[in-house]
Amino acid sequence: MPTFVMLTNLTAEGVQTLKNNPGRVAEVNREVEALGARVVTQYTTLGQYDFVTVIEAPSEEVMAKVSIEMGSRGTMTSQTLTALSTERLAEVL
Repeated sequence: MPTFVMLTNLTAEGVQTLKNNPGRVAEVNREVEALGARVVTQYTTLGQYDFVTVIEAPSEEVMAKVSIEMGSRGTMTSQTLTALSTERLAEVL
C-alpha cells in the first residue's frame, strides 16, 4: 500500500482546539481511517512542523481526499510527501 508523510502545522484555532481537547488528535486519526486511509504512526515535533504523520492509503486520490478534508477545517495546514521504503528502493534499482 502506498505510504505518505504528512507534515502538519496547527493554525491558532487548531492550537486552541488541541488545548481544549487533547483527545482530538485520536479523533482526527479515526476520521482519516473513515476516509479510507490509515495512520501508521504520528509524532508531535518541535521545530518547523507540529506533527509528522505516516499514513498508508490505497491511492494518491484517497490521500488527496484526506489532505483536502483535513485542511478544509481551518485548524491546520499540511504538506504531503509520497514515501518509498529503502527496501523498495533497492528492489526497483
